[in-house]
This record gives sequence, C-alpha cells and structure tokens, in this order.
Amino acid sequence: MNHSLKYLFSSVATLGFACAQSLYYTGDEAQESLPLKWTVGSNVIYDNNLVPIVPAGQPGFEESAVSVNPYAQVSLTNVSPQTTLDFYARVGVIYFLTDSETPGADDTFPSARLGFDLIHNMNSRVRFSSRNSFAYEFEPDYAQGFSSPRGVDPYTLWSSDNSIGYRFTERLGTYTGFTLGGLETDFNLASRFTWEVYEQLRYQFNQRTVLTAGYRYTQWSGDQQDSTNHFITGGFEHRLSPTSIVVASAGVQLRDVDGTDDGGTSPFFEMALTSKLNSRVSVRAFTRYSVEDFDTVQLIGADPFQFADQQVLRIGVNGSYALTPRLSAFGGLDYINTSFDQGANLNGGAGVTGLSEDVINASIGLRATINPALTGECALNYTDSGSDFLGRDFDRMRISAGVSYTF
Repeated sequence: MNHSLKYLFSSVATLGFACAQSLYYTGDEAQESLPLKWTVGSNVIYDNNLVPIVPAGQPGFEESAVSVNPYAQVSLTNVSPQTTLDFYARVGVIYFLTDSETPGADDTFPSARLGFDLIHNMNSRVRFSSRNSFAYEFEPDYAQGFSSPRGVDPYTLWSSDNSIGYRFTERLGTYTGFTLGGLETDFNLASRFTWEVYEQLRYQFNQRTVLTAGYRYTQWSGDQQDSTNHFITGGFEHRLSPTSIVVASAGVQLRDVDGTDDGGTSPFFEMALTSKLNSRVSVRAFTRYSVEDFDTVQLIGADPFQFADQQVLRIGVNGSYALTPRLSAFGGLDYINTSFDQGANLNGGAGVTGLSEDVINASIGLRATINPALTGECALNYTDSGSDFLGRDFDRMRISAGVSYTF
C-alpha cells in the first residue's frame, strides 16, 4: 500500500510466489513460517553526547555516558495459503551507569516494541490486511517521520493500518482502508494523533508490474497545530528480478492548517527498494519527500515558533555483506533535510521563514555467529546535525557491543 513506504520492506518473494498473487503483493509480507523463537541478550553502549539537544553552557551539554541494555524478544510467523500471521514483541531496560547532569533525567528507562500483522484471504476476490505496531523507547527510526534529536523523556508511538482488498478481475483490484496512529511525549509539545482513510486502485500491467492510483485523506491533531491533508498519487510496483522489488508513488499534497491562512499544494514522492543481489549481499533503501506535521514548534532565542509549512526530504539506505558463513558486515546511511517556512511567533512577535536543518546518520558494524544459538555484535553510529535552531546543531557518536542467545 502506498503509505507503507515509510518503512523499509522486510522481505522479497520468489517470482513464482509473486506472480500467484502479484496484484496485491508489495514485497513486505512474510513468505515462510517460522517457529516460536525466544531471544535474550544485552548491549553495552558508549555515547559521547547523551542528550544532544542541550544548548552550550547548560547542564548536560556534550555529556558522555555508558549504559547497558538487557532485553528479551519473542517472534512467530505462520504462513498458509489463506492466512499469514506475523508477530514479535520485545521488552528491555536502558540503565545508565553514569549520572546525568541534565535536569529531570533518570538513569533507568523501560523500553518495549510490539508488532502484529494479519493478512487473510477471505476468498478468491477479497483479502483483509491489518498491520499494527507499538513502541515505547527513546530515539525513533530515521524513516518514521518525526523529531530526530533525542529528548530527556521516552516517547510512545503506535499505529494500526487496516484495509480490504477486492479483486474485480485478474488484472484490476482496489484497496480500501483506514489508519490510526499516535505519538505521545512530554518533550517539545510533540504529542500528535492522526487518522486516515484511503483508496487505492491497482492494475496488473504485466507479469512483473502493478500500476497504482490512490487518494488519502489525513487529519492531524494534538499539542501543535491541527491540519488536514489530501494526497493524490500515482505509482507502480515493479519486480526487477526474482529477489528485487521497487515500489514508488508520486503526486500532490493538498494541505490546510487550522486557525491560519497557511496551506497550499506541495509535491509528494516516496519510493522503496529491497534487493538480495546474491547469497551474500542484500540492500534496502527508501526516499520520501512531503510536508510533515511532527516537530513543528521550535525555539528561536526565547520565543517558540510554530511552522505551518515543514517540507522534509528523507533518504535512507542500508545493507549487509556475508564475509564468511559466520561473519557478516552491515551498515547504513540516512539523510534528512528539513525546511521550515511560515513560522508564527507564539508569543505574538513577528514571524519567520526560510530556516533549515540537515541530519546525517551513518552506521557500520560486524555480526558474528558464535554457534547456532549465540550471536555477538559490535557497531559504530555517528550523527551530525546542522540546524538554524538553538540546541539542534550537534554531532554524536555511539559505540555498542552485545551478545544474544536464541532458543
């Protein structure tokens, strides 16, 4: 579905399976059953800039810290000709071994993630899809579409996407659905709630390609300005090879911001690629350009400004390479460019426009299979943020090492 391109695809079908249901298959569905699997593990993390949003000269500025992160995870995938069930859950604790100078910062934080996907083919024409996720943790994935720097509090992020697919003919079908989602945090007035309804028309152009046309109506509400967005898009899903698929859509975003004269029409684009080049190399990538509704309140001096037009370009790529049967390398690169326009001074002063922020995040690591159950991993992550806003211009490095045991 078009809006699911916010997330990197997790799997690629073989060509034979894809052709069997290619009118609806988009590359992000589980392909084989996996038994119930438990994983326990722990990571040790060194962070040279624990809370990068703290301004220079303030308590906690460029503060380093060491933390441990024990966790437990369970997963289960069951695939049948009629129903696909994919479930995982992870709970953990982040414990900082060093005390923070940042006011209000604790040393222990629980974390949790949950995912539940259900796809059910009711008959030869109708399929039901439900994709659900929940996260309580610190930093969001850079693909998610909201604040990049970390605050002093965790956030709660959840979403539920439910749809009905109907096949009119072997070549023509539709998706009709609704999405609910929310972000809850005490930091920077960022709590948001959204609901969306959408309709997508799908046409099987040939054995490898599905053409799409869609409409989405989205409403945002919360601590920041409420807004209404209409997305009108056209796109395609194309299988480059039996193990590679690209999905793309582009169009216009019609926007209205409550309580202001701001809004207008903006271009919209998103694309995702997942590919297993050979038995040793796999690559995933995505890009998206749109006007976003997260993190629209920023400080300039002592005054808070609310930006009605926040245009964001997100590009991400990651991959892995099997050096030996037991040792693999992995890495990734994310780039986020944000332009802030139509900023209103919430204290009543003059407005501003034409500000920007760039974030680059890079990571590299090694993963070793010690035995079939025991895995070790080490990684380096570097983030650089250049911003026109106070406290959001920083660089940060994190080094982690950990082990996990699966049974």
